[in-house]
Amino acid sequence: MKKIEAIIKPFKLEDVKDALAEIGIQGMTISDVKGYGRQKGHKEIYRGAEYVIDFNPKLKIEIVTNADNVERAIEAICKAANTGTIGDGKIFVLPVEEVVRVRTGERGPDAI
Repeated sequence: MKKIEAIIKPFKLEDVKDALAEIGIQGMTISDVKGYGRQKGHKEIYRGAEYVIDFNPKLKIEIVTNADNVERAIEAICKAANTGTIGDGKIFVLPVEEVVRVRTGERGPDAI
């Protein structure tokens, strides 16, 4: 089993969710996060004063899936989240040792 963490632009959430549903991934966890990479924030002008926005709003999607589905999930996320501009995001893949469904006690792939 693998955990996929994807950092994307907030307005791309529906596209990514739909793309993952098409390949059979049903569950995910979404978190509002802030950060920066190469884009290093930006400047905004509000009422004539310039402000530096160091951290850009992003969404973090977390998915746990069988190792067989990882490449398909990565491709679906990349295709759906891509705008071709800086700040489109990152995808991280991590190993998952165990999953337990709290309600039933199921373990491993059956608990996903």
